[in-house]
Amino acid sequence: MNHLEEQIKPYSRAIVKLLKSTIERKSKLWEDVINYQTEIQEYLNLIGLELIVKKDEGFAFVKQFEDSEGKTLGLIVRRQIGFETTLVLVVLRQILEEFDSNPIQFQGSEKFISNVEIKEEVELFLQEGYNKMKFQKELDSYINKIVDLGYLKEVSKKEQIIKYQIHRIIKEKVTLDILKEFKDKLQAYVESV
Repeated sequence: MNHLEEQIKPYSRAIVKLLKSTIERKSKLWEDVINYQTEIQEYLNLIGLELIVKKDEGFAFVKQFEDSEGKTLGLIVRRQIGFETTLVLVVLRQILEEFDSNPIQFQGSEKFISNVEIKEEVELFLQEGYNKMKFQKELDSYINKIVDLGYLKEVSKKEQIIKYQIHRIIKEKVTLDILKEFKDKLQAYVESV
C-alpha cells in the first residue's frame, strides 16, 4: 500500500487546485505555482492542459489544448450558460475593459461594482419588448451563477446592496473578440425585432 507522502510532489496540491479552479496570488499555493511552473506545465501537458500564469494580475488557471478541429480531450467540462447570464457576463467584461482603459491615479487595480450598478448597466443592453420585469426579478440568480463560475467575488453586503470584485480571469474567458461578436449579434437581433 502506497502512502500519500511518498507519492506526491511539492507542487501536487497546486495541480489539484488548478484542476478545480483558479489559484490567486493570496493563496498559499501561489508560490508553488511560481516556483514549480515548469514541472506543473509538464504534468498538465500529459493530460492536454496548459498552465496560464498571469503574474501581473495575480492568478493562474488551466486551459485545454485544442486539436485542429477545435476538439479537446474533454477533461474540463464546458458549461452552457443562458442568454441572460451571458449578457451579464459580457456587461461585466465591458465594464472591466473600460476600467482598464481609463486609468485614474489612485484608482487601484481591482474593479468593484455593486449589484445595483450591475442592474443599471445591464438594463442599457435590453432591447424594447424584452420582459424587463421578469429579467430584473431573476437578475440576482444570474449574478449568483457568475459568482459560482468565479468571475465575481462578493466582498461586502449591507442590507440590499452587495459589492463585488470583478475577477480578472474574465478577460481570459471573455476576450475582446468574443465581446465584439456578442455585441454584433445583439445588435443584429435588435434590428430584426
